[in-house]
Amino acid sequence: MNDSKDPNDIMEERASPFRTDIVVNDRHTLLADEPSKVGGSDLGPSPYELLLSALGSCTVMTLRMYADRRRLPLEGVSVKLSHDKVHQKDCEECLASAASSANTNKSPIFDRIQRDISLEGSELTDEDRTKLLEIADKCPVHRTLEQGQVVIVSTLV
Repeated sequence: MNDSKDPNDIMEERASPFRTDIVVNDRHTLLADEPSKVGGSDLGPSPYELLLSALGSCTVMTLRMYADRRRLPLEGVSVKLSHDKVHQKDCEECLASAASSANTNKSPIFDRIQRDISLEGSELTDEDRTKLLEIADKCPVHRTLEQGQVVIVSTLV
């Protein structure tokens, strides 16, 4: 996986209130927008949908690399993701995560991402499936999100 240090150019497009054109490494163009229910034109995925897409694609790529290297009979992978804001008291996983991490966030609200992974391959054993689920948690985007130690430095240019 490419951990490119090249900057991504994000440009606001005034034709729609929230439409944003994204140019990645001068090679790839994406479009983001907000849904109409919050005032956008729904011309592209929302920022949270892009975040989930990054996690989902990284998960698929990580599982494919692992399966290919181990010569596992993995025929396909699909990932479905959803994001919610949940109260800490309503989320056992959130409580366990907060207790085991160095996260000092005392907010009673957590961001919870549900990731449902479907593995295709009739010859995959239960052991293969268990190991692949473990490997999914090692995808670089998952690690970045779960570490809770991302530092964002903003400057005006």
